[in-house]
Amino acid sequence: MLKIENAILVVIDVQGKLATLMHRKEEFYKNVVRMIRGAQVLDIPVIWNEQLPDKLGPTIPEIKEVLAGSAPLAKKTFSCCGNNEFTVQLKDSTRKQVLLVGMETHVCVYQTAIDLVESGYEVHLVADAVSSRIPENIKIGLNAIKDAGAKITCVEMALFELLQVAEGDKFKQIINIVK
Repeated sequence: MLKIENAILVVIDVQGKLATLMHRKEEFYKNVVRMIRGAQVLDIPVIWNEQLPDKLGPTIPEIKEVLAGSAPLAKKTFSCCGNNEFTVQLKDSTRKQVLLVGMETHVCVYQTAIDLVESGYEVHLVADAVSSRIPENIKIGLNAIKDAGAKITCVEMALFELLQVAEGDKFKQIINIVK
């Protein structure tokens, strides 16, 4: 079960022209934003990554806007774990439950998930907040990540699991996010 004090959100490469080519892109963007806003309400740290931003472009405005006040980590490896800055931030957080969102499911998200599972992290892939250009590649990525030992979740399931109770200010804020 996800626990607020053990969770961290990792946002992977929602950037540039490539982001505009994602399957069901508007729904995908909306769900990434929901996860980020939910993490912010619950005081869950967020690590934001960009793949070769000088070549692929910056994070799309819809997502960059909700991450204002933080800066992305630039990477050149497909897996976020290939970036020393990322692994240091993750280790320093002392959190072992990693929620993954971003793109592409079958490349950067997949490779990050595999590396995290192999490093002893409990990976929770937020299936409605990941995408690829081709729907079949999303399915292949999801299956491979699950087969590697990660848990598959969705935005509402993850946020309500983290919340655990249906009362209070944080509950009201999460309800407004998932509406």
